[in-house]
Amino acid sequence: MAVVGIDLGTQSVKVAAVNDEGRVIATATRPYAVTSPHPGWAESDPAEWLAATVDAANEVMGGLDDEPDAVGLSGQMHGVVACTGDGAPLRPAITWADGRSAEQAARISAELGPGELARLGSAAFPGFAGPTLAWLADHEPSVLADARWALQPKDWLRLVLTGNAATDPSDASGTLLYDIVDGRWSEAAMAAARVRPDLLAPVASSSAVGGEIGSLGGALAGLPVAVGGADAACGVRGLGLPSGRGAIALGTGAQISSVLDSPRPDETLRTHTFATTGDIGEAWYRLGAVQSGGLALERAIAWLGADTAEAQRALAHGIEPGDPLFWPFVAGERSPYLDPTLRAGWSGLSLGTSREAMLRSVLEGMAYAVSAAYAAVCESGAAPAEPVTLLGGGSRDPAYVRLLATALDAALQPAEVGDATVVGAARLAGMAAGRSIPPAGVREDAIVTPNADALITERQARWLAGVEGRGEA
Repeated sequence: MAVVGIDLGTQSVKVAAVNDEGRVIATATRPYAVTSPHPGWAESDPAEWLAATVDAANEVMGGLDDEPDAVGLSGQMHGVVACTGDGAPLRPAITWADGRSAEQAARISAELGPGELARLGSAAFPGFAGPTLAWLADHEPSVLADARWALQPKDWLRLVLTGNAATDPSDASGTLLYDIVDGRWSEAAMAAARVRPDLLAPVASSSAVGGEIGSLGGALAGLPVAVGGADAACGVRGLGLPSGRGAIALGTGAQISSVLDSPRPDETLRTHTFATTGDIGEAWYRLGAVQSGGLALERAIAWLGADTAEAQRALAHGIEPGDPLFWPFVAGERSPYLDPTLRAGWSGLSLGTSREAMLRSVLEGMAYAVSAAYAAVCESGAAPAEPVTLLGGGSRDPAYVRLLATALDAALQPAEVGDATVVGAARLAGMAAGRSIPPAGVREDAIVTPNADALITERQARWLAGVEGRGEA
């Protein structure tokens, strides 16, 4: 038997069939666009999400000998799809990378104060659903007046596939509208964000059956679908991480997750505290969120007319003392800086700077950004036991993993699969179908330990010092 996991990411969707041994037996990926019609905006067309998902699912289903018996969902966090009761979008989706709601985030922060924000698990930051909905209330009130639902991306996808609206604890806890301590929508947060309570979907267990897929689902039609979870939380589920263990996911952004046994908010608000997938009040995790991970690499290689493979080859040659430094803040930054105005840039460019050095410096700067967020997680009292599991596209580049281990001063161990997130979605599908699918394993022979490197230590110190002053004037 098999189940299907769907991971609705920021720039692409991955669909995978996973068998009862936890092995991925078929997979397909389809891209879609993130547009920026105005500076600082980041939007997507939900219709493209649906088309890409169905196309990828049809490919996966076409390669299976036996039909799977359930579907699970994972999705990018924080975004908002304002839609009618049947899921028709009233405007493009506003994604987590969107920075338009800075003014509303500041207002929410002032109204709620640090104590209430800690109960919500996060500082008020643009791109979260609460500030985004506050922006819509201020600038597009007719959209909210016409909306029946304001949904997270994976919840919108399930609505159009099944006709049922719901969310789960992991995605609800990433909205800045959910009290992670009490496990319910927060009346104080909804009031501060000017959100109608009936816009928010009811919260159900991540493994609960969220409906049956209809004709819009192509080859998936007729299958039950689990409510699902947020992508970072599905990564934790996919790896089967217990309390005290953690993982680093390297994708469009980067997330450092450390599983907690109680909802212990980070009072400094430099990191996030979210619910895991599962039942309400089942477990929680600390998250250090890096806004500008692979997103920065994608931008930089576009600027330089390069590709990811060329950047990886450049890093494999080794960092040199004369290389420029790069700050990857193309979309502001969250942990630990909480500053949406931070901006990207190079320092130290000269007539002798090569294209190869510039590409290498982008990956180096990304590693230092991940290290700063990892340090914040550790300083919050949630340091994960080593080796820390590594997953995502960046975990497949040996030179980058070596650099990251040194920058973090931590032992890293890549997962057996590149994307434990889609495995986590599949495990939720298995639970909905009454079966237990084992988690993804780690590569036992691939632990990477940090190396003492004076050049990296010196350059990382200069990078950290150079963050100050990178905000917009």
